[in-house]
Amino acid sequence: MSTYVLVHGAWHTGAEFEPVAAAIRKAGHVVHTPTIRGNRPGDRKDSGLAEAIQSIVDYLAEHNLSDIVLVGHSYGGMIITGVADAAASRIRRLVYWNAFVPNNGECLNDMVPPTYLGLFDAIAAERGDGSVVLPFPIWREAFINDADLETAQRAYDVLNPHPLKTFQDKIALKTNPAEMQIAKSYVNCTEDTAMPHGLPWHPRLSQKLGLFRLVQVAGSHELCFTNPARLAQAFLDAGRD
Repeated sequence: MSTYVLVHGAWHTGAEFEPVAAAIRKAGHVVHTPTIRGNRPGDRKDSGLAEAIQSIVDYLAEHNLSDIVLVGHSYGGMIITGVADAAASRIRRLVYWNAFVPNNGECLNDMVPPTYLGLFDAIAAERGDGSVVLPFPIWREAFINDADLETAQRAYDVLNPHPLKTFQDKIALKTNPAEMQIAKSYVNCTEDTAMPHGLPWHPRLSQKLGLFRLVQVAGSHELCFTNPARLAQAFLDAGRD
């Protein structure tokens, strides 16, 4: 039996990982699905990347978790990297699912195409509250392209505004991921076009992990909605031994 902690991506909360968690629990494991600070309505405005990372560090301490498989999706890769730097003794393996892999001094915006930067800035300026949302056409075509329209709309309806500051803040690490003495895996959904295939998740970002296990699976950036059982198996394959 292993303990998995699933860390969601931008616009999500831990609730969206529950169908995946249920399948992992069915296989006999313990699973936690915390919500990152900044992704809860009451703390969105004032939350940056450091606060987001600290919220998961605190969650692990409050629940006395150790020997865990720590999974991060997309923006969650920024979070689990910071958590590993601060609380390495609690973690057995890091699993990045189509996730950002930062080195010290990098921010998420350093790793996305320029088109996203302009879009996010424009949306945040229009909203006036420091948060960004994804326009539905981008969600539909780039993030959840393996879903039918009904599934895509239902998933979109549960998304939350996300604090732009967490994309702009540069991470402060004592150790870059490739040098971390923690086992690492990268789960790559092969139809994920949230990052264009000219600037791919894998191997462009995964190679920053140094030595890692690669698990590839068919599906989009939002396989948690379209095939949670298959994603759960990918996490089990990534997290074993």
